[in-house]
Amino acid sequence: MKRFVFAIIGLIVVLAAGAGDTYTVIVSLDGLRWDYPEAFNTPFLDSMARDGVKAVMSPSFPSSTFPNHYTLATGLTPDHHGIIANSFKVRAEGKIYSMGDRKTSRNAKYYGGEPIWLTAQRQGVKTGTIFWVGSDVAIRGQHPTYWKDYSKHRLTYVQRVDEVLRLLSLPEVNRPRLVMCYFEQPDGSGHHNGPISRTTRRTVEDLDTLLASMWQRIRRLDIAPRVNLIVTGDHGMTWTENCRAVRPSKVLPNTKWIDCIVGNVPANIYVKSSPRPNAQAKAGHYKEGEYVDSVMEALAHVDHIRAWRKADIPAYLGYGSNPNVGDVLVLPDVGWSFTDHVYTHAGGNHGYDHTASDMQVAFRAVGPDFKRGYAKTDRFPNVDIYPLLCYLLGIKPAPNDGHLTDLHDILAH
Repeated sequence: MKRFVFAIIGLIVVLAAGAGDTYTVIVSLDGLRWDYPEAFNTPFLDSMARDGVKAVMSPSFPSSTFPNHYTLATGLTPDHHGIIANSFKVRAEGKIYSMGDRKTSRNAKYYGGEPIWLTAQRQGVKTGTIFWVGSDVAIRGQHPTYWKDYSKHRLTYVQRVDEVLRLLSLPEVNRPRLVMCYFEQPDGSGHHNGPISRTTRRTVEDLDTLLASMWQRIRRLDIAPRVNLIVTGDHGMTWTENCRAVRPSKVLPNTKWIDCIVGNVPANIYVKSSPRPNAQAKAGHYKEGEYVDSVMEALAHVDHIRAWRKADIPAYLGYGSNPNVGDVLVLPDVGWSFTDHVYTHAGGNHGYDHTASDMQVAFRAVGPDFKRGYAKTDRFPNVDIYPLLCYLLGIKPAPNDGHLTDLHDILAH
C-alpha cells in the first residue's frame, strides 16, 4: 500500500513539474481522420508511431473546425469557450457569428477561456502561431508573440513550413518554445471527394511528404534533441450525398415558429416567442415555450435525426449550457444533414456526434518528452491537449476541462 501511495505521489510531482526545457511544434491537419494513416501510404506518420506515440483523439461536440481548434488551444469544450459552432446566433445581439465573417470571427468578445499562447505569455514563455484559429484575434487585447493574419498572409504550405523553421532558428532569447501550425487540408479534399478517395489519398500523402521534409530540417537544427513534434487534427470525415438530407421546409412547414436555423450538422434552431394572450402582448412582452413544443412535436418522428430541447441535450455531448445554443438542437445521423440546400455531388462531411467512429482524429507525437514506440489503446478527448502543452512548456494551466492524467502513459518521464 505504501509503495502504491508513493508511486501516485511521484506521478503527481512529475506531472506538476512539467518538462520545461524543450520546444514543441504542434501541427493540425484539418480533417485528419483517425484511420487515414492506416488507409493511405504515410511513411512519415508511420515513423512517428514507431519512434514516438500513436493514438486516437476524440473531438469535442460539435465535430467542426472552429469549435475544435479553439478547444485544442484552451482545453475548454465549445459549450464553455463560446465558439459553439462554425456559425451560430448571438442571442444578446441578434446577429450571426460566422467563421467566414471577419466582423464576427475577429471579435474577441466571442472567445472565452484562455488560449495556450496567453497562458504562456503570462508566464514569460514565447509562442508562435501560423493561422491557428483564434490566434489572429486580440483576445484580452493580446496575440501570440509571433502570429500571422490569415486574411492578409495566405502562405503556401511550403511557406508555412519555412515559417516554422524560421521561428525555431531565431536567437534563443527571441525563440518561441511553442509553435502551432495549421493546414486546411485534407478537410477540403474530404468534403469535395469523400474521405476514402483517390484525391484525398493524394492529399494526405502529399502532406505526409511535406511533414517529413519539415522534420528533417528540424533535425538539422542545434536544438533538434530538444524538439517535440505533435501531428493531429480537429475532427474526422464521413461519406455523405445529396439524397441523405432531411429538408427543414418539409418537416417544419410553419415558418411562424422559427426565427432562424443556423447550421445543418448539427442545426441550432432558434424559435420565435409567442405573444402572451392579454394586454401584456400589446406591451411587447413575449414568453418562450409554445413554439418550442410545436417544433419538437413536428420533429419527434422524423427519420435520420435526433432533436432535443436545449435543456434536454444529453450530457455526453457536453453541450447546452451556453446561452447561444439554439432552443432546439437537431443532430442528423452520421452521413445525413438537416438542410434544404441541394448539393451537386457526393462527398464528405463532419460536425456529427463526436463519439462516432468517423469523427475520430489521428494523433502522433515524437520527441524527448514522449515514449518511443508506444500505441495508446484508449481514446482521449481533445480537451487534454491544452494541459499537455502546458506540461511540455513547464507552465501552470488556466482552468480547463482537460486532464493531463489521461495522457501520463504517453510521456517519457
